[in-house]
Amino acid sequence: MEANLRWGLVTAVAPIAWGTTYFVTQQWLPAETPLWGGAIRALPAGLLLLAIRRRLPRGEWWWKALVLGSLNMGAFFALIYVSAQLLPSSIATTIMATSPMAMMLIAWPIIRERPRLLPLAGAVLGVAGVFLMVATGASAIDPLGVLASLSAIAISSVGYILTKKWNPSGDLLSVTSWQLIAGGLVLLPIALAVEGAPPTLDPPAVAAFAYISVVATALAYVAWFSGLRHLAAGTVGLIGLLNPVTGVLLGTLAAAEVLEQRQVLGLALVLVGILLGQPLFTRLRRGRMRR
Repeated sequence: MEANLRWGLVTAVAPIAWGTTYFVTQQWLPAETPLWGGAIRALPAGLLLLAIRRRLPRGEWWWKALVLGSLNMGAFFALIYVSAQLLPSSIATTIMATSPMAMMLIAWPIIRERPRLLPLAGAVLGVAGVFLMVATGASAIDPLGVLASLSAIAISSVGYILTKKWNPSGDLLSVTSWQLIAGGLVLLPIALAVEGAPPTLDPPAVAAFAYISVVATALAYVAWFSGLRHLAAGTVGLIGLLNPVTGVLLGTLAAAEVLEQRQVLGLALVLVGILLGQPLFTRLRRGRMRR
C-alpha cells in the first residue's frame, strides 16, 4: 500500500510538470515554431539522460526505441500541434482528458489489464471536471482537429502501454533516453519541411527551453514511465489528469484571478476521479464490501 502511494506521488511529477509547460510556452517561447519546439525539447532531454546512463540500444531495442519514440514523442507532438492550431484550447484539453479511458481500453488487449469499474468511473468524472474547468463556450469545432486530438491520444496510449510491456524491469533511464532521441530525430525533418530554419532564441527562451527539456521532459518522462512500471495503466492515466489541473491553477495564479465556482467544482471532480482509480481506494472499498 505504501509502495503504491509512493509510486503514485512519483508519477504525479510528470503531469504536474507537463501542466506548467502551457504557461512557460505562452510567456517565453516562440509560438510560430511548435515543431521545432518539440524537437528542441526532446533531443536535449534524451542526450542528457544518455549522458547520465551511457548505454546504447542493443539488438531489438534499436527498432523498439524508434517505434516508442515515434509514438510517444514524435507523432504525439506533431498531432498535438495540429489540434492546437485547429481547435479552441478548451475543446482540445477536454478531448485530451479522455486519455485515461484510452489507456485502460488499450491495455486490455496488449497487456491483459482489464478495465475496472471504479477507474472507469473516475475517468468519466475527470473528463467532466476538466470540461468545467476549461469550458469557455467556444463553438467552432474542426473535425480534422478532433481527429488529430483523438489520434494523439490513441498513438501515445499505445506507446505507453508498449513501453510498459517491453521494458517491465529493464533500464528505465536508457530506454527513456532512446525514446526521446528517436522522437526528436523524427521531428527534425518535419520541422524543417513545415517551419523552415530553426528559430533564433533570446536568453529567456533559452532558459525556458532548458526548464522544459530538463524538468518537463527528461524528469517528467522518467517519472511517468516509472509509474507505468509499478502501477496499473488506468491508475497512471488518471494521475495524468493533474496536467490540465496544473495548467488552470498556474494560469489563474499568474493572472491573479479567483477561481470561478464551476472551476472549483471541476477541480473537485477531477481529484475525486483520480482517487477512484488509486489502489488504496479500491482496497478500502473491497474491504468494506467483505464486511
